[in-house]
Amino acid sequence: MDGHTASRKDLILKQATQLFAEKGFDKTTVKHIAAACDITEPALYRHFASKDDIFKTVLQRLAARIDCDELFQRLQSETCLKTILSDLARHILSFFTANQDLYRLLLYSSLSGHKEAEKVYRVIRGNFASFLKDQLNRLAAQKLVNPRRSEITARCFIGMVFDCSLSDTLWKGYQKQMFKPEAVVANNIPIYVKGLSVE
Repeated sequence: MDGHTASRKDLILKQATQLFAEKGFDKTTVKHIAAACDITEPALYRHFASKDDIFKTVLQRLAARIDCDELFQRLQSETCLKTILSDLARHILSFFTANQDLYRLLLYSSLSGHKEAEKVYRVIRGNFASFLKDQLNRLAAQKLVNPRRSEITARCFIGMVFDCSLSDTLWKGYQKQMFKPEAVVANNIPIYVKGLSVE
């Protein structure tokens, strides 16, 4: 693939990601994507066979944008629950504040029932909950935290952090009193730590 072809493909994916995040998969057409790239539809089809093909490629690239490997590797032997929760929360808040289009993409694909919605969920949110569930199980086996239904606890914690990241973006203006996401997380982490810690 030459440089021009690669840059054209990157442009299509960038514009498609933005359109899918703004309009949803169903309301975004190949014509919209081509127009956003200032190219013709036949030119777009030289790079992608269909809108589904574009969407699948967008999702594959999401995984690269949400790079958690270093974070997960660092935390997988951490024994301090507060550190695990704090570092996960900080990572999610900083990333999704800077990449609001990804969360919108998750919401739209889920609401429309798109066949790729589960993959979007796993890439954008599910990996965090799954990782935290494994860490809670590990700490419980080491008798550092009380055993609980770790999947429920992990989903609730990650859900709280994701909701906080949305409070400064999608939910802005709907709540009478606004709290900074960092303040909400800082307030709630001690509650989780106290509830899970071995006396």
